[in-house]
Formats: sequence, C-alpha cells, structure tokens
Amino acid sequence: MHPTINLALRFIFPFILGGLYILILFLFLPYERALLLSGLMGAYLIPPAGKETILPLGVALGFPWWLIGTSIALLDILAGIFMALNFEMAYRIPLLGTWITKFMNHGHAFLSRRPWLKKFYFTGIVLFVMFPLQGSGGIGASLVGRLLGMSGRNVLIAITIGAFLGCYLIALGAEFVWDLIIARPLLGIGVAIAVIGTVIAVYLIYRSKMPEGED
Repeated sequence: MHPTINLALRFIFPFILGGLYILILFLFLPYERALLLSGLMGAYLIPPAGKETILPLGVALGFPWWLIGTSIALLDILAGIFMALNFEMAYRIPLLGTWITKFMNHGHAFLSRRPWLKKFYFTGIVLFVMFPLQGSGGIGASLVGRLLGMSGRNVLIAITIGAFLGCYLIALGAEFVWDLIIARPLLGIGVAIAVIGTVIAVYLIYRSKMPEGED
C-alpha cells in the first residue's frame, strides 16, 4: 500500500468508527433523540465539558445510563485509537500539536505531581481516564502512557477499561440521584447538592495543589 494512502487510512479510521456509531444511533433511535445524543457527544469534545457534566445531563434528558455511558466512553476510546495510530502526525495538527508539545515537554513534572501513575502503571492509566477531575481522556492518557514507556496496545486497553468504568459509574450514579429526585424530591435534591458540593471541593483541592500554569 502506498505510504500516503496508509497515512490517510490511519488518520480517518477513528472518524469512520465514530461515524458508524452515529449512524447506528439514527437507525435505532427516533431522529430527535439521536440528534440530541449526538449533540451531547459533540459537547463532550468541547472544553470545559466533561464526564461529570455530560453524563448527568444525558441521564436527566432521559437517556438510559448504559447508552449515554457507552456513547461518551466511545469518544475516549476513539481518541486513544487516533493517538495510537497517528502520534507523530498529531504534532502537526494546529492547537492539538501545541498542547501535545507542551504536555510532553513538561512530562516529568506532570508525573512527579502524580506519583500514583508511575506506581500503578497500567492501573494508573485506568484511574487517570476514570476520574474526570484529572483532565483525562483518550489523548491525555495516550501521552501519559508514552511517558511511562507503555506500548500503544496496552495504553489503548487501559483507556478502554477506564473509559467504560468511569462513564458507567457516573451515569449509574446520576440515574440513581435522578430517580431519587423524582420519587422523593427533597431527599433527592439534598443528595444532589451533597454530590455536587463534594465534586467542587475535590476539584478546588486538586487545583490548589497544581503548580501555577499547569493544565
């Protein structure tokens, strides 16, 4: 196969998989619901939206926990596939390449702030993807895996496990709270406030421990 064709196929392969998933959504869901779910997936790709916001929103909009969880997890996995196939090419993509260069240049400092990543290795990548407050995702986890010297295959497996576990846990929790709000409004709202407060507190503590200027 011609090298140019091979590069093109490697680049578009994750997008083809994502497109096929969107097509499946439109084939099996009502048009309006498929369009709304696709919009939520698109919103997940735009900072500062993350698992902790998109998944509860999807549950509140009536999507089953497993469907919204799978849809968002798939995006992290596709990002991991893209990085595994196109790491060198990613450096030349505007904005993304700049972010990758900055990330890799500060890699040792990044890992020194998160010693558990080096200590737990494979499991560390799984945890990195699971918890949204780590600013994680398929791209970030791929870079961390490379810094740790892991193979692309093992990084992708870790991303897949972490993405599904994290998304399913958050989606299930959101569905439980939402059902509680419907059945017992005051208790449900109290639980929701407690959860949100805890997430904000953890985020503020995490940010306070980060060196100035680190994303």
